[in-house]
Amino acid sequence: MKNIKTVLTAGLFSLAIAIAGLAFEPSTAWAQAAQKYNDEGKKIVPYVPTPQEVVERMLELAQVKKGDVVYDLGSGDGRIVVTAAKKYGVKAIGFEIDPERIKESAENIKKAGVGDLVEIRQQDIRTVDLSPATVLTMYLLPEVNLMIRPNIWKQMKPGSRVVSHDFDMGDWKPLKTEQIQDGSSWDHTLYLWHVEAGKK
Repeated sequence: MKNIKTVLTAGLFSLAIAIAGLAFEPSTAWAQAAQKYNDEGKKIVPYVPTPQEVVERMLELAQVKKGDVVYDLGSGDGRIVVTAAKKYGVKAIGFEIDPERIKESAENIKKAGVGDLVEIRQQDIRTVDLSPATVLTMYLLPEVNLMIRPNIWKQMKPGSRVVSHDFDMGDWKPLKTEQIQDGSSWDHTLYLWHVEAGKK
């Protein structure tokens, strides 16, 4: 039976994912992040770091190659864009709203020596122009994915790759779905899509 991970959030973006007949418990990490998120009342997505082995697999799944431009929405501490630049030598841009995470990202970029390839922009992820990206990575929430989806279809070039950690995009059927274990009891699900011409 497929594990379902979720987070209960407050306000406009309240989320209660349930599939009939299936029981689930949110992970400790998600529960703690959700509480912090609720307390702050600002962000549309709580900060939950993606384990490094999952980061690596997300980029492998997207088949990142020389010449790609990687965008990461809700880039947190910058680990995805840093890994993309360090491992594949590609330009990578993260979008983050939290000043604390941006500061942490800057430190990680400097430590990794990839400042010539990586940039972090303080911007609401819903307003990002996705057209320069050939690879898009996300670890958001289901309803936020659905908000971003029209921009993906309108702005990204056909053949661009999209990888989402843990959450799908409604009726947009993924090209590939993969589950990963990080050594704990928490499974991670990755979804891969290729942007199609004329998708609306």
